[in-house]
Amino acid sequence: MAILAKNQISKGSSVSLPRRIARGVRRSLVWLFVRVHSSLDAVFVPLAARCRWLSSLYYVMWSRDFAREHQAMLKARLSYARDLHSPRAGFALLRRSVHRLEKGLLMRPRREVFGVTYIEEALKCYELIRKTHGDDRSKCSSELNWAHDVMKKYFEVTASHEVIDRCRKRFAALPPVCWGSGQKVPYKRDLEKGPSISYDDFMALAVRRRSVRWFLPKSVDREVIDRAVTLAGQSPSACNRQPFSFRIFDEPELVKKVIKLPMGTSGFAENVPVVAVVVGKIGNYSKERDRHLIYIDGSLATMAFLFALESQGLSTCCINWPDIEEREVGMDHALGLAPDERPIICIAIGHPDPDGKVAYSDKKSIDDLRQYN
Repeated sequence: MAILAKNQISKGSSVSLPRRIARGVRRSLVWLFVRVHSSLDAVFVPLAARCRWLSSLYYVMWSRDFAREHQAMLKARLSYARDLHSPRAGFALLRRSVHRLEKGLLMRPRREVFGVTYIEEALKCYELIRKTHGDDRSKCSSELNWAHDVMKKYFEVTASHEVIDRCRKRFAALPPVCWGSGQKVPYKRDLEKGPSISYDDFMALAVRRRSVRWFLPKSVDREVIDRAVTLAGQSPSACNRQPFSFRIFDEPELVKKVIKLPMGTSGFAENVPVVAVVVGKIGNYSKERDRHLIYIDGSLATMAFLFALESQGLSTCCINWPDIEEREVGMDHALGLAPDERPIICIAIGHPDPDGKVAYSDKKSIDDLRQYN
């Protein structure tokens, strides 16, 4: 019996030997490639870092780490160009143009003529959206109210100019908005009455908000999340374009799928009831210089979102999004992202488990955080 067992082991070993050899060869080749790549990288990086064109050549010839961003930026430029002529045009471009008019209206002293280089663009967007959506309040009445009021004020206060006069006539010829107007123009804030929350109250909220990884098996009210998103929408944004959206997942099977896409969720992913993905759309911009604004504006909105959830009794955990191709592909498929859309951050949301602990996470001192002049 011992001899039979020995023969069976030998037979099994001989059958799997080619596969084991093949796996060993592949591992050796991968190891060799990594070693050679690292060695060459140690030589190339100092050379490539000496000037910009060598740096660009390095990332074209040697590293593909920025390939997705390059394509996303070009897709964004195409998307922006298409939007100039499509019914939904207008939304990013209109918001930017109207905000620029607002800034001109509130300047001190205010110029008699301003906005000449972009008033036609703003009016074109406004006309296009009015033509497409008409008086459909459900789609764009708030934005169109704002655009209408700002343009009306603009044409009232600006002096005569060839471009402005031409646009003034076009604007006057449009049918008036029929859903009411609330004078959404630059205004003076009421500074007599201070904010209802004190610094100490806000500090207490900031200290209370910690990254929570242990949640109760309890559903989260969508109304609470919507209130937090509404508050996040009040965050500052470059030219008021708000190039972000909050993708919320509360269906258990979808949560399980999405929460595992970023890194750092091992060990607590199974008890997360809701996950949000903040997505930025680079197509709000036509220039490469603005490609980082989705991350800046998205992060500003995210912080407000976290505080709003904490103030309503929910806890959160920010989950870093790594720029790793296979994970980017997974997120693309899970969320159905357009080529010019990029994930900014993932957020776990839920009712905190009172028995769950949070990291102390000592913070930097004021001397480490700030420097005057």
